[in-house]
Amino acid sequence: MNLKYLRINVFYRLMHPFSKRSRRKRMRVFATLMKIKEGMSVLDLGGQPMIWDSVAVPLDITILNLPGAALNDIVSHHKIRYVEGDACRVSGFEERQFECVFSNSVIEHVGPADKQADFAREVRRLGKSYWVQTPSMWFPIEAHTGMPFWWFYPPRLRQYFIERWRIKLPAWTEMVEGTRVLTKMDLKQLFPDATLRVEVVFGIPKSYIAYCSGS
Repeated sequence: MNLKYLRINVFYRLMHPFSKRSRRKRMRVFATLMKIKEGMSVLDLGGQPMIWDSVAVPLDITILNLPGAALNDIVSHHKIRYVEGDACRVSGFEERQFECVFSNSVIEHVGPADKQADFAREVRRLGKSYWVQTPSMWFPIEAHTGMPFWWFYPPRLRQYFIERWRIKLPAWTEMVEGTRVLTKMDLKQLFPDATLRVEVVFGIPKSYIAYCSGS
Protein backbone atom coordinates (compact mmCIF):
# COMPACT_ATOMS: atom_id res chain seq x y z
CA MET A 1 0.00 0.00 0.00
CA ASN A 2 1.33 3.42 -0.96
CA LEU A 3 0.54 5.68 1.98
CA LYS A 4 -0.08 9.05 0.35
CA TYR A 5 -1.68 10.70 3.34
CA LEU A 6 0.87 12.18 5.75
CA ARG A 7 -1.31 11.52 8.81
CA ILE A 8 -1.72 7.86 7.98
CA ASN A 9 1.96 7.48 7.14
CA VAL A 10 3.01 9.08 10.43
CA PHE A 11 0.50 6.96 12.38
CA TYR A 12 1.84 3.68 10.96
CA ARG A 13 5.43 4.72 11.59
CA LEU A 14 4.72 5.71 15.18
CA MET A 15 2.67 2.60 15.87
CA HIS A 16 5.20 0.14 14.43
CA PRO A 17 7.44 -0.23 17.54
CA PHE A 18 4.43 -0.39 19.86
CA SER A 19 2.66 -2.94 17.67
CA LYS A 20 5.82 -5.03 17.40
CA ARG A 21 6.29 -5.06 21.18
CA SER A 22 2.62 -5.90 21.69
CA ARG A 23 2.83 -8.82 19.26
CA ARG A 24 5.96 -10.18 20.97
CA LYS A 25 4.21 -10.09 24.34
CA ARG A 26 1.09 -11.70 22.86
CA MET A 27 3.09 -14.51 21.31
CA ARG A 28 4.85 -15.24 24.60
CA VAL A 29 1.43 -15.59 26.23
CA PHE A 30 0.29 -17.75 23.32
CA ALA A 31 3.25 -20.09 23.72
CA THR A 32 2.61 -20.45 27.46
CA LEU A 33 -1.15 -20.90 27.44
CA MET A 34 -1.18 -23.23 24.44
CA LYS A 35 1.72 -25.30 25.83
CA ILE A 36 3.71 -25.00 22.61
CA LYS A 37 6.12 -27.84 21.92
CA GLU A 38 8.78 -28.35 19.27
CA GLY A 39 7.38 -29.60 15.97
CA MET A 40 3.78 -28.75 16.86
CA SER A 41 1.59 -28.42 13.76
CA VAL A 42 -0.03 -24.99 13.47
CA LEU A 43 -2.42 -23.61 10.86
CA ASP A 44 -2.18 -19.81 10.68
CA LEU A 45 -5.30 -18.45 9.00
CA GLY A 46 -4.68 -15.18 7.19
CA GLY A 47 -1.32 -14.53 8.81
CA GLN A 48 2.23 -13.55 7.94
CA PRO A 49 5.46 -15.37 8.86
CA MET A 50 7.05 -12.46 10.78
CA ILE A 51 4.81 -12.85 13.80
CA TRP A 52 6.31 -16.30 14.42
CA ASP A 53 9.78 -14.83 14.98
CA SER A 54 8.72 -14.24 18.59
CA VAL A 55 8.20 -17.96 19.21
CA ALA A 56 11.60 -19.57 19.86
CA VAL A 57 10.42 -23.18 19.72
CA PRO A 58 10.58 -24.48 16.11
CA LEU A 59 7.12 -25.29 14.81
CA ASP A 60 5.58 -26.90 11.72
CA ILE A 61 3.48 -23.98 10.42
CA THR A 62 1.06 -23.82 7.51
CA ILE A 63 0.07 -20.28 6.56
CA LEU A 64 -3.17 -20.01 4.61
CA ASN A 65 -3.84 -16.67 2.96
CA LEU A 66 -5.43 -15.13 -0.09
CA PRO A 67 -3.49 -15.41 -3.36
CA GLY A 68 -0.39 -13.23 -3.22
CA ALA A 69 -1.11 -11.95 0.29
CA ALA A 70 1.50 -13.82 2.34
CA LEU A 71 5.16 -12.75 2.32
CA ASN A 72 6.65 -16.12 1.46
CA ASP A 73 10.31 -15.09 1.12
CA ILE A 74 10.95 -14.58 4.85
CA VAL A 75 13.73 -16.65 6.43
CA SER A 76 12.51 -18.43 9.57
CA HIS A 77 13.70 -21.01 12.08
CA HIS A 78 10.28 -22.61 11.74
CA LYS A 79 9.24 -25.04 9.01
CA ILE A 80 6.71 -22.94 7.07
CA ARG A 81 4.66 -23.80 4.04
CA TYR A 82 2.25 -21.49 2.27
CA VAL A 83 -1.22 -22.32 0.99
CA GLU A 84 -3.58 -20.08 -0.93
CA GLY A 85 -7.23 -20.25 -0.04
CA ASP A 86 -10.29 -18.81 1.67
CA ALA A 87 -10.15 -19.03 5.48
CA CYS A 88 -13.95 -19.12 5.58
CA ARG A 89 -14.04 -22.22 3.34
CA VAL A 90 -10.85 -24.20 3.80
CA SER A 91 -10.30 -27.23 1.60
CA GLY A 92 -7.60 -29.86 1.45
CA PHE A 93 -7.33 -30.52 5.18
CA GLU A 94 -9.03 -33.05 7.41
CA GLU A 95 -10.97 -32.25 10.56
CA ARG A 96 -8.73 -31.59 13.56
CA GLN A 97 -5.69 -32.13 11.37
CA PHE A 98 -3.69 -29.42 13.16
CA GLU A 99 -2.67 -29.38 16.77
CA CYS A 100 -3.45 -25.66 16.84
CA VAL A 101 -5.26 -23.18 14.59
CA PHE A 102 -4.01 -19.63 15.05
CA SER A 103 -5.39 -16.29 13.89
CA ASN A 104 -4.18 -12.77 14.70
CA SER A 105 -6.34 -9.78 13.74
CA VAL A 106 -8.06 -11.55 10.83
CA ILE A 107 -11.65 -12.37 11.76
CA GLU A 108 -12.64 -8.68 11.70
CA HIS A 109 -11.62 -8.56 7.99
CA VAL A 110 -13.38 -11.60 6.54
CA GLY A 111 -16.74 -9.90 5.95
CA PRO A 112 -20.17 -9.65 7.57
CA ALA A 113 -21.50 -11.72 10.46
CA ASP A 114 -22.21 -14.84 8.39
CA LYS A 115 -18.62 -14.88 7.05
CA GLN A 116 -17.25 -14.47 10.57
CA ALA A 117 -19.38 -17.43 11.65
CA ASP A 118 -17.95 -19.45 8.73
CA PHE A 119 -14.42 -18.46 9.78
CA ALA A 120 -15.06 -19.49 13.39
CA ARG A 121 -16.51 -22.81 12.26
CA GLU A 122 -13.38 -23.56 10.20
CA VAL A 123 -11.12 -22.67 13.14
CA ARG A 124 -12.95 -25.11 15.41
CA ARG A 125 -13.18 -27.79 12.70
CA LEU A 126 -9.53 -27.86 11.72
CA GLY A 127 -7.77 -27.61 15.06
CA LYS A 128 -7.50 -29.71 18.19
CA SER A 129 -6.89 -26.37 19.87
CA TYR A 130 -7.14 -22.76 18.70
CA TRP A 131 -6.22 -19.16 19.41
CA VAL A 132 -8.12 -16.26 17.79
CA GLN A 133 -7.31 -12.61 18.52
CA THR A 134 -9.22 -9.51 17.40
CA PRO A 135 -8.93 -5.81 18.34
CA SER A 136 -11.32 -4.13 20.75
CA MET A 137 -13.45 -1.18 19.66
CA TRP A 138 -12.92 0.36 23.10
CA PHE A 139 -9.25 1.16 22.57
CA PRO A 140 -8.98 4.96 22.03
CA ILE A 141 -6.91 4.79 18.81
CA GLU A 142 -8.38 2.54 16.14
CA ALA A 143 -5.71 0.15 14.89
CA HIS A 144 -6.40 0.47 11.14
CA THR A 145 -7.27 4.14 10.60
CA GLY A 146 -5.45 5.84 13.45
CA MET A 147 -8.65 7.75 14.18
CA PRO A 148 -9.62 8.31 17.84
CA PHE A 149 -12.78 6.43 18.89
CA TRP A 150 -13.49 5.57 15.24
CA TRP A 151 -16.23 3.05 15.98
CA PHE A 152 -18.27 5.60 17.93
CA TYR A 153 -18.58 8.13 15.09
CA PRO A 154 -22.05 8.42 13.57
CA PRO A 155 -22.21 6.24 10.43
CA ARG A 156 -22.57 9.28 8.18
CA LEU A 157 -19.39 10.82 9.60
CA ARG A 158 -17.44 7.57 9.09
CA GLN A 159 -18.72 7.42 5.53
CA TYR A 160 -17.57 11.00 4.95
CA PHE A 161 -14.00 10.08 5.84
CA ILE A 162 -14.16 6.85 3.85
CA GLU A 163 -15.22 8.66 0.69
CA ARG A 164 -12.35 11.13 1.09
CA TRP A 165 -9.83 8.33 1.63
CA ARG A 166 -11.15 6.33 -1.30
CA ILE A 167 -9.95 8.95 -3.80
CA LYS A 168 -6.24 8.41 -3.12
CA LEU A 169 -6.13 5.15 -1.18
CA PRO A 170 -8.74 2.85 -2.73
CA ALA A 171 -7.26 -0.51 -1.64
CA TRP A 172 -6.57 0.65 1.92
CA THR A 173 -10.04 2.23 2.12
CA GLU A 174 -11.61 -1.04 0.98
CA MET A 175 -9.86 -2.76 3.88
CA VAL A 176 -11.11 -0.13 6.35
CA GLU A 177 -14.65 -0.23 4.97
CA GLY A 178 -14.75 -4.03 5.18
CA THR A 179 -13.57 -4.19 8.79
CA ARG A 180 -16.22 -5.39 11.23
CA VAL A 181 -15.05 -5.38 14.84
CA LEU A 182 -16.42 -7.88 17.31
CA THR A 183 -17.45 -7.41 20.90
CA LYS A 184 -16.42 -9.75 23.67
CA MET A 185 -19.93 -11.24 23.56
CA ASP A 186 -19.68 -11.74 19.77
CA LEU A 187 -16.47 -13.69 20.26
CA LYS A 188 -18.01 -15.86 22.97
CA GLN A 189 -20.96 -16.69 20.75
CA LEU A 190 -18.67 -17.68 17.88
CA PHE A 191 -16.37 -19.74 20.13
CA PRO A 192 -18.61 -21.10 22.91
CA ASP A 193 -16.02 -23.60 24.13
CA ALA A 194 -13.26 -20.98 24.41
CA THR A 195 -11.71 -19.15 27.32
CA LEU A 196 -11.76 -15.40 26.70
CA ARG A 197 -8.72 -13.29 27.51
CA VAL A 198 -8.66 -9.49 27.42
CA GLU A 199 -5.44 -7.69 26.52
CA VAL A 200 -5.33 -4.46 28.49
CA VAL A 201 -3.20 -1.32 28.03
CA PHE A 202 -3.44 1.36 30.71
CA GLY A 203 -6.60 -0.32 31.97
CA ILE A 204 -8.29 -0.16 28.54
CA PRO A 205 -9.17 -3.29 26.51
CA LYS A 206 -6.86 -3.41 23.48
CA SER A 207 -7.93 -6.76 22.08
CA TYR A 208 -9.83 -9.95 22.84
CA ILE A 209 -8.53 -13.49 22.51
CA ALA A 210 -10.62 -16.64 22.34
CA TYR A 211 -8.51 -19.70 23.02
CA CYS A 212 -9.08 -23.38 23.63
CA SER A 213 -6.12 -25.49 24.71
CA GLY A 214 -7.85 -28.71 23.72
CA SER A 215 -7.15 -30.31 27.08
